[in-house]
Amino acid sequence: MLQARLLESCIPRATVLPARWSGSSSALGSILGIPAEKPSDALGQHPPPVATSKKEQDRLLQNQPDQPQNPKVLRIAIIGAPNAGKSTLSNQLLGRKVFPVSRKVHTTRCKARGVVTYEDTQLIILDTPGLTSPLKAKRHKLDEAMLTDPWDSMKHADLVLVLVDVSDHWTRNCLSKEVLQCLSEFPEIPSVLVLNKVDLLKKKYILLELVTELTEGIVNGRKLEARSAFEHNSSSSAKPPLQITQASPPENRAREPHCLQETGQAQEGCSSDNSGDTRASESSLVAEAAQGPNRYGPRDLKNMKGWPCFQEIFMLAALRGEEVDTLKRYLLMHAKPGPWEFHSEVLTSQSPQEICDNIIREKLLEYLPLEVPYGVTQVTEIWEEGPSGELLIVQNLLVPRKSHMVMLIGRGGKVISRIAQEAGQDLMNVFLCDVRLKLKVDVKS
Repeated sequence: MLQARLLESCIPRATVLPARWSGSSSALGSILGIPAEKPSDALGQHPPPVATSKKEQDRLLQNQPDQPQNPKVLRIAIIGAPNAGKSTLSNQLLGRKVFPVSRKVHTTRCKARGVVTYEDTQLIILDTPGLTSPLKAKRHKLDEAMLTDPWDSMKHADLVLVLVDVSDHWTRNCLSKEVLQCLSEFPEIPSVLVLNKVDLLKKKYILLELVTELTEGIVNGRKLEARSAFEHNSSSSAKPPLQITQASPPENRAREPHCLQETGQAQEGCSSDNSGDTRASESSLVAEAAQGPNRYGPRDLKNMKGWPCFQEIFMLAALRGEEVDTLKRYLLMHAKPGPWEFHSEVLTSQSPQEICDNIIREKLLEYLPLEVPYGVTQVTEIWEEGPSGELLIVQNLLVPRKSHMVMLIGRGGKVISRIAQEAGQDLMNVFLCDVRLKLKVDVKS
C-alpha cells in the first residue's frame, strides 16, 4: 500500500503497515509504530449517476431521504490553499467525478455538496473554493463568494479536513494564514491533517518533518518528539530512522477524545525547533489544552506555522486514489447518529447544467493560457434527449476578443475539438449515458 511505501524509508520495517490510531488506519499510527491491524475489506462502491434533467435532479433533492433504521451522518468541510487537490479528493471519495479539477488555481468557484451513501451512513462533502485573500481575489476577478463560501461551509461541518500539497516546496512547510484563521474561528470543530500528492515527493523523510511543522509538534493533545534524523543527502533506508514519539498528555486529558477539548491559547514562539524556550512553550500549550476551546488571537497566529489541534494525520495521493479508502473508512467510522439529508440516489447538490459548465470550464483552464479562460462566458443553447436516449448539449463560448477566439479554436479546430471530446467523456461518466457535446465560439457583442 502507498502508506507503507511512503514510510518504509523512515520507519522500521516491522511498523510499516497501516496501523490503527484512534480507531482508524491513519498515517500517524505508522509514524508512532503502533502495531498494525489486519486491513478491512475494500469499500465496495457503486455511486449513482447524476440525473440528466434539472427537473429530475430537483425531484431527487426534494424527495424525503430513504432513512435506514439507524441512520448516521457526517458533514465534512475540505479546506486548504488553492490547487491543493480538494476537488480531486472529493471526487475520489464520491467515486465519480462531479467537481471540476485543474492545475490552474480557483477552478472551484463556489461551494457544492457531494453525497456518499454507504450502508446506514451518509457523508456530506462540502467542496469549497481555496482559501484566499481579498487581494488575490481581486487579482483573479473572483466573486465575493470565493471569500465567504469556505467560512460558510465550516459553520455546517462536523469535521474539517485540511489539505496540504506536499509537492509544493514553496507552501508545504506552513499552513496559510487564511487556513489558520479559519481553524481558529471554529476551534470546536474536530480537524484532520491530510498530506496530499505524496507520490510526487522523492525524499520521503520530508513527510515526517512536515508532520512536526504543520502540527506545531502536537497531535491529539500530545506532543511529538523527533529523536534523530536522516542524513538529508541520502535516501538509504539503512540510515537511522527518524523516530517520532508521542509524549504523554496531562493526566486530566487522558480520556478526552476531541480537539474541541484540547484547544487553548497558544504561546508565542510555538514551533518545531529544539530550543529550550520552544520546548517549554509546547509543553505549556499541551498543558493549557485542558482549558477548553478558545480562539487564537491574531498575535498567536502570526507566530504559528501549523495547527496544534489536529486529531489525525493522513498521507495520500488523491489523483491516483491511493489511500483514499483509508481516509474514507475513518470518516464513515466517525459519523454520528442523525437523519440523512439526502435520498440515497443523490450524488451531488449541483444541477446537471452546473456540472456541465464546470467540466467544460475545467478544460478551458487546462488548454488556454494565462487569464484567457477566466474571461469566457458559457451559454447553453440546447439541452435535450436525443432519439436514441443520448443527451444532446450545445454550448456557446463567448470570449471578449477575437484573439482569444483564435486561441480557443486552435489550428484546424484542434483545441476546441479536444475540449469537447474530453468534456463529453467526463459527462458520460457523470450521467452514465451517451453524450453528444457541441461547442461553438463567438466574440461577445
